[in-house]
Formats: sequence, structure tokens, C-alpha cells
Amino acid sequence: MTQLLRVQNFTVSRDGYGAGEGQSLERPFGTADPAAFFTWAGATASWPNRTDPGGSRGLDDYFTRDFGNNIGAEIMGRNKFAPLRGPWLDEEWRGWWGDEPPFHTPVFVLTHHPRPSFSRGETTFHFVDDEPAAVLELAKAAANGRDVRLGGGAQTVREFLDADLVDAMHVAVCDVEVGGGSRLWTSPDELDDRFHHEAIPSPSGVTHHLFWR
Repeated sequence: MTQLLRVQNFTVSRDGYGAGEGQSLERPFGTADPAAFFTWAGATASWPNRTDPGGSRGLDDYFTRDFGNNIGAEIMGRNKFAPLRGPWLDEEWRGWWGDEPPFHTPVFVLTHHPRPSFSRGETTFHFVDDEPAAVLELAKAAANGRDVRLGGGAQTVREFLDADLVDAMHVAVCDVEVGGGSRLWTSPDELDDRFHHEAIPSPSGVTHHLFWR
């Protein structure tokens, strides 16, 4: 069975940014407002952090529900895992997600400063310093035949796109502008030479862009 590298439910602004400038522990999305990025998913019935009944159904809910479908491993960039750059000042930081991260799979964190692997709940984080193709092979081996999700941030997704390793991609474009920061693209149409591309507007105000080989 073919294993795919998939970008799933990745959200960017209208001008193509996945995060703003000045990311920090207090502001993981920098100058970008995270509420503007995730309202479409958080309003759905399938949002995993929902504490009250209800929520929307339809297209947004489908994508929210599909987030973990057939995913056996995840790849993410260092700056998605932590707000810090450069050498680790200490190894106490264990990610943004508390004792039960939402991944429930092996996660491979790209970094030039590896550190020992550790587990939280069903998720094990591995820290690797290698080229995208080599990291993808590690993730595929750990995924036990299932697909690998490329989780971001935008620069990491772009790195794998530039290496021509991404097989399918879903990007939700929200109707805000950020103006600077970590950018995925200038226009989604710039990928049309390599992928089939369909854009589907949602009543929530986001536009879902689907790319496949």
C-alpha cells in the first residue's frame, strides 16, 4: 500500500502566512491572531477540545473529523514544537500540548539541535537533524503502513514542497491578512504546475484548498 505525505487542516491567512512575526511563548503565532486561524475548526461538532454540545456540521466538520484518519506519524518543524530557536537552553520544555498531545503517533521534530526522545501519553517526540527525504523515510518506517502528516509550520511545509515530497495537501485560507512572518505561498495558484487544485468556499468564511497529484 502506498504511503502518502499529507498536509492536513493547515491554516494560512489570505496573504499566505501561517504565523506572524515575533513568535514567543506568550504569542505562539506572533502578530497573527490564533482565533482568526482556528475559529472554523473550533466551531465544528468534531472539534476535539469541545466542552459543550452542538457545533456545526458540513464541510468544516468533515475536515476536522478527518484530521487523524490513517495517520501513523507526524513531521513538524522546530518552531511548531517550541518558541525557541538555536541551542536548547534546557530540555524541560515538552511542547504546547500538555500531558496528552493530540497526535497519538510518533512525531519527528526537525531541528539542528537534537535532544533525547521522550513520550507524553500516546505521542513520542523524536528530534532529528537531517534532510527532508531522510526524515520522511524515518517517519514512514514508524507509521506502520499508514500515511505521514506534515504538520507545519509554513516554512517546514514549504521545504518539503520544494523537495517535491508532498503527495496531498489541504490548506484552509482564512479571510484575514497578517503582512509578515512565516509564509507558505504568495498565491495557492503557484502550485498548479505540480498538483490538481480545487478551491471550495465554506459558509464559515474560510476557503478550503485541496491539492493532489
